[in-house]
Amino acid sequence: MKNKREKIFSGTPWEPKLGYSRAIKVGDMVYVSGTTGTDPSGKVLAPGDMYAQTAQAIQNIESALKRLGLGLEYVVRTRIYVTQMERWEEVARAHSEFFGTIHPATTLVEVARFVDPEMLVEIEAVAVS
Repeated sequence: MKNKREKIFSGTPWEPKLGYSRAIKVGDMVYVSGTTGTDPSGKVLAPGDMYAQTAQAIQNIESALKRLGLGLEYVVRTRIYVTQMERWEEVARAHSEFFGTIHPATTLVEVARFVDPEMLVEIEAVAVS
């Protein structure tokens, strides 16, 4: 293999079921998988609260990045998936609180649902070290 892969796992039950890692670093690129507002056991935190789930998802992304020696300031791209687009401002407020001075390229898309119906938000991130 030309580029060494460094993988980070969060310990949630979804990773082994789907066969993925929370984050993977290849060279100077870091790809963080779709991350939700859950605790390490996979339990959804703050059911019904889109703002709180967004903040928790970003904190979970930050935790994965820290394990690779990075922080949110290295994020260059986020993709945000929501189940209720009419509540986009709750998501935007949380995203702005964490990324307001970093300004990553961002996409916001509505989806029908996630694997757990209590999940309202999922965020992917790409970082460059």
